[in-house]
Amino acid sequence: MTTTPPSPQPGGHPQEHPTQPLPPHGSASVAAEPRPQDTTARLTPAQEWARYESAHRAARGPGDGGAGVPPRAPGQVPPGSDPWATPAAPAPAPQKRSRAWLWITSAAVAGLLVGGGSVAVSGVLDDADRADRAASLSDVGRSGNDEVPVSGSSAEDPDWRAVAAAVQASVVAIQVQTQSGGGQGSGVIIDDAGHVLTNNHVVSGAQGNVQVTLTDGRILEGEVVGTDASTDLAVVELIDPPDDLQAAAFGDSDDVTVGDPVMAVGNPLGLANTVTTGIVSAVDRPVSTQEDGGTETAVTNAIQIDAAINPGNSGGPLFDATGQVIGITSSIATLSAQSGSIGLGFAIPSNQARSVAAQLMDDGVAEHAFLGVSLSDGTATADGVTRRGAVVESVTEGSPAAEAGLRAGDVIVAIGDDPVGGAESLTAFVRAMSSGDEATLTVVRDGQTIEVDVTLATRPDAGDQLPQQDQGGQGQGDQGGLPGGITPEQLWEWLQQQQGRG
Repeated sequence: MTTTPPSPQPGGHPQEHPTQPLPPHGSASVAAEPRPQDTTARLTPAQEWARYESAHRAARGPGDGGAGVPPRAPGQVPPGSDPWATPAAPAPAPQKRSRAWLWITSAAVAGLLVGGGSVAVSGVLDDADRADRAASLSDVGRSGNDEVPVSGSSAEDPDWRAVAAAVQASVVAIQVQTQSGGGQGSGVIIDDAGHVLTNNHVVSGAQGNVQVTLTDGRILEGEVVGTDASTDLAVVELIDPPDDLQAAAFGDSDDVTVGDPVMAVGNPLGLANTVTTGIVSAVDRPVSTQEDGGTETAVTNAIQIDAAINPGNSGGPLFDATGQVIGITSSIATLSAQSGSIGLGFAIPSNQARSVAAQLMDDGVAEHAFLGVSLSDGTATADGVTRRGAVVESVTEGSPAAEAGLRAGDVIVAIGDDPVGGAESLTAFVRAMSSGDEATLTVVRDGQTIEVDVTLATRPDAGDQLPQQDQGGQGQGDQGGLPGGITPEQLWEWLQQQQGRG
């Protein structure tokens, strides 16, 4: 998971090593052989001043001020000379200078021109021009943005410069304080009222309000209004949102296909407004994550990407080539805790994120679909074909699975048109659905392939009282049992009693 990285060690962060400035492109040739200026073009004050200085020095000659030659007053030129004329090209240097010297010379010339220009301009300003002018701190760092979808950018020909300019104002950096210290992540503005969507593990355990930094640098306070550990999503509401918030536009993640170009924007390692690009490497990739110290596992059929994302990107948006949000970046696969991005990143699909966010904004909690089985990984063989699937270990009495006729020993190999690769895969598909949704399960039973129709129900979540009890009856039970030694039937009966009391 993309949780807060440890404090950087000396020399461990690339920004601790000073970067070296590069010489301007073509600076050596400019220093060695000045080119004549185009006399038809309008010159800047800096250029005019430079030309005047050059003509003045040439007019003075080496004998100016010497013995027998009366010195001229500053600014005085000999008769017949034009201080604004294009200076003649200097004679070739007697010997070739080194490349380093040419860079230094070029830099010195540039400094002279800029400095001279500043002197020339400041010399013509009067007191009224130098007076302080009113400004607004709210305008610092802000720039105009194009509308989404971005015109002229497509999956076939993405214009990432235009997309980044259009969406940057909808991405925020998030900082929190917890008992264990500070944490940071990313988020995306989802409406003008100031709601920000992020990961649950970014704000989990936050003490007090969280700090939200807009892309232009304005710092705002926000409060967590809803979290959902099952999907690793959370919503933060800005306490005093400004009137100029720019909400992101959400796309349809069901339309995402392998090979689509994508762009991730976020706050990796505290480096705000970082943009990386890549492609969709896979879709419906089952991913299980669990926050350190957490009690519930988030299972998602994620969008896999190769765009670089690192700790701090968590909760940030994943955009398509038109600037629409198609996912929320949440986790990476690494070789070790210190390896960072290796091109295996995962994002929660936008359709699921949008559904959960709407529920969290309404009442702070989210409902999840419920099948009512304990599962393990396995294979099934039928019709001369062997496939991986989710083995039903037990069925909860009275659950949608029981009403559909599922049995222990059944191997579920598909849900709808989507193949099921195991327990984790089926769990993720079900969690992405809603209560009341109908689905057709392809099941292998006793060597025969059959189809079973099921109507999903709402997961009877016991909240804080039973955080680990089969995750609502639709989880991974590699031993076919439940924590605490209770059976699915006992859990279902207990939950029914609790609901009856409510």
